[in-house]
Amino acid sequence: MRAMRGWFRDTTGGLPRTFWYLWTGTLINRLGSFVLVFLAIYLTQERGFSASQAGLVIGAWGVGGAVGTTAGGTLTDRWGRRPTLLTAHLGAATMMLALGFARDLWTVAAGALLLGLFAEAARPAFGAMMIDVVPERDRLRAFSLNYWAINLGFACAAVLAGFAAQAGYLLLFVVNAATTVVTALIIFVKVRETRTVTVDMPRGSAPAGALRTILSDRVYLGFVTLNLLGALVFLQHISMLPIAMADSGLSPATYGSVIALNGVLIVAGQLFVPRLIKGRSRSHVLALAAIVMGVGFGLTAFAEVAWFYGLTVLIWTLGEMLNSPSNATLIAELSPAELRGRYQGVFSLSWQLAGAAAPILGGLVREQAGNATLWFGCAVIGLVMAVGHLLSGPARERRAVALRTAGAAPVVTAQSTAPQPAAPQAAEPVATSQG
Repeated sequence: MRAMRGWFRDTTGGLPRTFWYLWTGTLINRLGSFVLVFLAIYLTQERGFSASQAGLVIGAWGVGGAVGTTAGGTLTDRWGRRPTLLTAHLGAATMMLALGFARDLWTVAAGALLLGLFAEAARPAFGAMMIDVVPERDRLRAFSLNYWAINLGFACAAVLAGFAAQAGYLLLFVVNAATTVVTALIIFVKVRETRTVTVDMPRGSAPAGALRTILSDRVYLGFVTLNLLGALVFLQHISMLPIAMADSGLSPATYGSVIALNGVLIVAGQLFVPRLIKGRSRSHVLALAAIVMGVGFGLTAFAEVAWFYGLTVLIWTLGEMLNSPSNATLIAELSPAELRGRYQGVFSLSWQLAGAAAPILGGLVREQAGNATLWFGCAVIGLVMAVGHLLSGPARERRAVALRTAGAAPVVTAQSTAPQPAAPQAAEPVATSQG
């Protein structure tokens, strides 16, 4: 028992109060994230749309999300984290209700596009605020805790959504909107602005040539490219995996049970990952994660029965669990403080691009070359990613050290005018507002 208390203290202790406000908002928001889980079923069964029309609506969500991450990253740096988060959450709640009441195809598609825009605009601001308030030494466990909350909330939402849908699909939209508003209220009441600016930077400004800076940052773009490859593999679990299981004669309910293993394993084990990988080379951890994920998806080529599919899910979930916290800490350390929102936006954009491309590429490969080729291709991509992480790792760590050194310059918070010394324990100056 004493060992368990010590582990709990080491895992959760010492993190800023603002982090826990953000963590609570994440959990509440994810507990009510019903709509995306049931959107395809809602469109085809409740609204009577065809599969292609449903695909159009979901694609509009993705297009809106790509625009939202880009705009959200810019607003995060120029306007501030807090106002961007509040605007995005309130806009998403409004569009959630509008989508629930929309009826014809083009109104629904427009609602989905705007909902994707607002919902994804919050990601860069949230990520930047997390980096702002959590010192570098604590980020690994902080991001693991947040990732755990996301998966716990989403797993519960999938179950709760089934009960809510029985009372009427409109309830899904109403509850989802309500939890989004609650998250916005937590930010409004408890979280102050955390953006930091250098003493010679006017308030509301951003460095000239910000886009040019990112596009010329080959170290960061290489990292984002590796994430894009990983996302193309990972997102096959919601596009091609259910089709493969159906071809094996397994029901949609069986797919739901198998894919639920992903959330169960993450909730059960993610909080132990920081201690497991602490002090180890991030590049080696990311390379191992890529190999494990590639092996898990590659073995799907041999799966025919439910337990084997479940085994593959457990394997690639282990890779996902190793990848997520290491990825998050690297994003934090490779992002200059004054461009943190934009860097977060570019990283989020890689997921949006993969979300649009993964089902298309997966379907083409499967139709033209066969099911086995698709999954073997995923394994090859995992190997390529591992080599990429090993080769690019030293350059990334040198860049992180350079930004850490540059972060020693005096900064002021976006709400203050007096310079403050950099926090000595952080990779970059941070503001730990605890209001």
